Amino acid sequence: MKPSGAFSQVDAGMNSISELLRSKVLNIAIGIFLGAVWGYFAYRHLVAFQEYGIWAHLLYGCVETLIATFFISRSVPQTVSANPFDWLVAIIGSFAPSFFIPGTWGIVPGANNIIFVGLTLQLLALLSLNRSLAIVPAKRQIKTTGMYAFVRHPMYASHVVAMTGYVLANTSTANLVVYAVVMGSLLLRIVREEKHLALDPLYRQYMGRVRYRLVPLVF
Repeated sequence: MKPSGAFSQVDAGMNSISELLRSKVLNIAIGIFLGAVWGYFAYRHLVAFQEYGIWAHLLYGCVETLIATFFISRSVPQTVSANPFDWLVAIIGSFAPSFFIPGTWGIVPGANNIIFVGLTLQLLALLSLNRSLAIVPAKRQIKTTGMYAFVRHPMYASHVVAMTGYVLANTSTANLVVYAVVMGSLLLRIVREEKHLALDPLYRQYMGRVRYRLVPLVF
């Protein structure tokens, strides 16, 4: 009988954690905090645009401001992962880009055009995702239309393009280190998010229809 009671206590504890993670108050608090982080990142790039006159900094600042706005107003999730590793990876992947430093030199002339492509894709993906924006693996409304009809993670795909262009246009040792951290966490986030979402049969059906994660016919 003791093991049964112990399991009941564990189940009750997990249910309490799950309820806390899905609480509206906690999600609002997290939204405001991370929205402020992204807002500060946007502010730095808007200031850099005023100082250097590089239009890519202005575009980055505008898109990040929109992301912060959507994140603050995101909907309450139906399920949220309680796995500490998922939270660690998500926090690293979300905060690391804020350490990118805008500059005036890059190893690839014209790399700002790559940023433009990436941020345009990011804007389209963001509009497709809307208020279902998440940091840790969570199920809100499963999106299957718009950019999600082409790949399963268009937001991450756009991040890869935009951040690659960013590092090529703003090249420094610090930015290269941040880039490596972001790309590694991004791949882990994809795996962990799909493991969580695949618990829903509707998402498994979606995975069967849209086979590729980031790049059609490649990955």
